Amino acid sequence: MGLITGVCTFLYHLPQIYKWLLKPYYIVSLFMTVAFLVVRKAPGLCEHLASDREDGNSCDFDWREVEILMFLSAIVMMKNRRAITLEQHIGNLFLFSKVANVILFFRLDIRLGILYLTLCVVFVMTCKAPIYMGPEYIKYFNDKTIDEELQRDGRIMWIVEFYANWSSDCQSFAPIFADLSLKYNCAGLRFGKVDIGRYGEVSQRYKVSTSPLAKQLPSLVLFQGGREVLRRPMVDKKGRAVSWTFNEENIIREFNLNELFQKSKKLNKSIATKEESGSWAQEGSEDLPEETKEPEQPTESKKDQ
Repeated sequence: MGLITGVCTFLYHLPQIYKWLLKPYYIVSLFMTVAFLVVRKAPGLCEHLASDREDGNSCDFDWREVEILMFLSAIVMMKNRRAITLEQHIGNLFLFSKVANVILFFRLDIRLGILYLTLCVVFVMTCKAPIYMGPEYIKYFNDKTIDEELQRDGRIMWIVEFYANWSSDCQSFAPIFADLSLKYNCAGLRFGKVDIGRYGEVSQRYKVSTSPLAKQLPSLVLFQGGREVLRRPMVDKKGRAVSWTFNEENIIREFNLNELFQKSKKLNKSIATKEESGSWAQEGSEDLPEETKEPEQPTESKKDQ
């Protein structure tokens, strides 16, 4: 039954997987993941490789290589237990496969190990994981706009994600946060993001550490009138984040989004009423001279960076 479920899940996500594999990052990662397998099994090449097998067959895995691959499988399964999105599952597979390939190549031939390690370093420096570019309704803050926006209207609640572009966890969480913004964004409940990897002052001001050891990225904070109401993940006395799973279900429950959204509808109605009364006033002022009319206010942009 579990196998059937896995196959069905794979087939359901197959179009999305196919789209990912067309991107250079995933194409190169896929080749680097299977590099040792190709070298060990390639006819004409494998015959010249060293092997610890008793039968001397250098085109098949020896017992130590099988042991390393089994250990890799166990590590990937353990890490994927906490993975939420398909990107995280694939990312864990690519990451730990590359680590296993480094070990296997160094064990096979130190020259191949150095070559593969060099390719990994070049790949990390030149090829970045694709950033989420899908639909969203999120305000992007910088170090100068975040305080002003959060304190502008005490009736409006903001859910702000503190993130860093280099964090793989933040990249995996991006489509989840974007989907929540499309479902729950309204006049009284808004969504924002700020890159604290770029704006270090914001990181210190709102006490969100960018250290990988602290594991505070991403952090979600609920604000009202500029005051912090709720934060996830919570931080212990040592400055380390308390383990928390960033999935849609947990966020809706912990931040009580359904109730906040229902309350925000009342604010929507009051704003709509004011806009309607303002439109009547505007019609009455059309006959006034240009000097007496108030200038139009600029509309709020989606991104502010």
